[in-house]
Amino acid sequence: MQVRLHRIAYARSGDKGSNSNIGVVARSPEFYDVILDQVTEERVKKHFDDICLGTVTRYELRNLNALNFVLTDTLDGGGTKSLRMDPQGKTLCDGLLLMPIDVPDGLLSMDSLL
Repeated sequence: MQVRLHRIAYARSGDKGSNSNIGVVARSPEFYDVILDQVTEERVKKHFDDICLGTVTRYELRNLNALNFVLTDTLDGGGTKSLRMDPQGKTLCDGLLLMPIDVPDGLLSMDSLL
């Protein structure tokens, strides 16, 4: 079944100058492998292709059932330079959570639908 990432994960984001980082955490350990498989550097780069002018690097945090993405050259100079609506990248996590992903039907029980 195809769902948006927010159904199986939550996220936070922030800035380091012109770079942004997005942490994605599985809502349960069962969803972590789905996220590992489908939320790749390439897909995140394509998802943010209009603002991410640099690279995307993914870090895996298995003990936390989480991933951290660093998107370089994304914030047009960052909070002190950029004239963008979100110069610190605080809303990028919400944008990533809109990514469509495929989840096996058996994992989406009524208990896990948030």
